[in-house]
Amino acid sequence: MAVVLGGFLAVTARGAEAADALLSQGRPATASSTEGPAFPASAAVDGSRGTRWSSAFADPQWFQVDLGASAALSSVVLDWEAAYARSYQLKTSPDGTTWTTVRSTTAGAGGRETIPVTATARYVRLETTARATPYGVSLLEFQVYGAGATTPTLPPNVVRVAEFLADCPFSHRLPDDPIVFPKMPGASHMHSFFGSTVTNAMSEVQDLLNANSNCNPSIDKSSYWVPTLYDGDRPVEPVTGIFYYLGEGVRDDLIAQAQPLPLGLRIVAGNARAAGPADNTISRWSCLHAGHVGSSPDFVNCPAGTMLESYLDFPQCWNGRDLDSPDHKSHMAYPVNAACPPSHPVVVPKLRQVLRYPVSGDPARLRLASGPGYTMHGDFFNAWPVEEMERRVRDCIRPIIKCGVDGRP
Repeated sequence: MAVVLGGFLAVTARGAEAADALLSQGRPATASSTEGPAFPASAAVDGSRGTRWSSAFADPQWFQVDLGASAALSSVVLDWEAAYARSYQLKTSPDGTTWTTVRSTTAGAGGRETIPVTATARYVRLETTARATPYGVSLLEFQVYGAGATTPTLPPNVVRVAEFLADCPFSHRLPDDPIVFPKMPGASHMHSFFGSTVTNAMSEVQDLLNANSNCNPSIDKSSYWVPTLYDGDRPVEPVTGIFYYLGEGVRDDLIAQAQPLPLGLRIVAGNARAAGPADNTISRWSCLHAGHVGSSPDFVNCPAGTMLESYLDFPQCWNGRDLDSPDHKSHMAYPVNAACPPSHPVVVPKLRQVLRYPVSGDPARLRLASGPGYTMHGDFFNAWPVEEMERRVRDCIRPIIKCGVDGRP
């Protein structure tokens, strides 16, 4: 089946995708800009619609993927988030220098666009010139299909995404923080804890290792916590707490050198003291099944029938020495230009925290224990048994394989 869109023949997605190999997944991707470290170019080629690349709020922008070798292309899928481009060009190149335009439009409709392509190329590039919304342009997935030397040679049913995860529901609530206020019960604002069922102000790594965890897998004895969300004066806890460990944000050759998160590592992401949205670009609030809503890391007005979602990415570059630091942040860093900075040379899995709260509607009634929505932050106290963390990094992260909660494909 085919339809005409803006004078251009577009085939239904299933036909092209079913016949040809997906060449772009997990390949090196670059972009003109990002909205923040939580929205890297690599997120548009990771095989997950739960992540995305998002640009700065300006025109023009570009996104590019290197397929690794020349390939015969058949189609490109632009899976837009709600912030899409009205005008754009799609280009191919054999060398990253000389480009041929294969699609040009001033009537982009967003959603999922499947663009037939007849070309032999190594590089595929999207250049946007006019945004359809006040936000940047944002892609859930950028998929290039065809045949060539870059076709993945993985075992059957194995997805080329570096990932393992832990599903850890809400455990308990306390005004404690064993990272920021250790040995000081009641010194913190209220926190909601996930994972270890015993975490309090007095917790040390051995306490976590010796206690029960509500995570799936239960072998993850780590503790995760966030400021409690309030609807008026009523605390609201997430119905899901998913903690993804990812190999992304840096080049594939660096992912292949990733090291396990060291036992006892403590990390804080986000900014509890943010005075405004600009002070906390790592955090993002959105609405489940409603696309991107809102232009800042503050609460958003979610349609009825949806849920409020919180996304938070932790830094993945470690200085290789310290399990903590005085500000609980400076021993870690975010990648720069798809590599870890020299001051923090050790690549470790990136922790992505995804929480879904059973609330929707006017966000004026919502607040965090730390303040407005833009003060969202997350704490992580690593208590994975050493051998389990090492196995998952060896079997899932370094070879770029998507694993489940059991740490297996």
